[in-house]
Amino acid sequence: MNRTFDQPLIPANESERLRALRRITSTNQYQENGTFKHVAAMAARMFEVPIALVNLVEEHQVITMAGVGQAVGTEVPREISLCSLSILDDQVTFFKDAKNEPCLLANPMVHGEFGLQFYAAAPLKTKLGINIGALCIVDKTPRTFSEIDQRILENLATIVMDELEKVAGTE
Repeated sequence: MNRTFDQPLIPANESERLRALRRITSTNQYQENGTFKHVAAMAARMFEVPIALVNLVEEHQVITMAGVGQAVGTEVPREISLCSLSILDDQVTFFKDAKNEPCLLANPMVHGEFGLQFYAAAPLKTKLGINIGALCIVDKTPRTFSEIDQRILENLATIVMDELEKVAGTE
């Protein structure tokens, strides 16, 4: 995997994480789900951002299941997607001004044509605490992101995860 971040992107529990992802997506392989679409739209409106996505982090790519500002089914290589960082931690990952983040200096999403500047993502955690993806919000301008904003994004991610597990029958 190419290094566009200054840290490894593979969590210690990667094989377990991929098994959990496959278990959850096996019955609903990236089909558009109304709940996911509504949560993404709600996140975009609440945070006043042009892009809000429900993404799953596969072995080699990050796939958009629902969103505003990006097509469903869009695949981005894992080594450049900031969602790859968001599954490494149980807390919200955010960058107020990504262009000034040392770990993102080589990232083409930030320093390339796309021009990402603000990014926040809450991991999608299974009931066993395994991070399989993220609910993320993106803007091309820097912005603030409070602790209350973080809690709201986490709560929205919990709604997505509850629906994923319900559809998959793993709750």
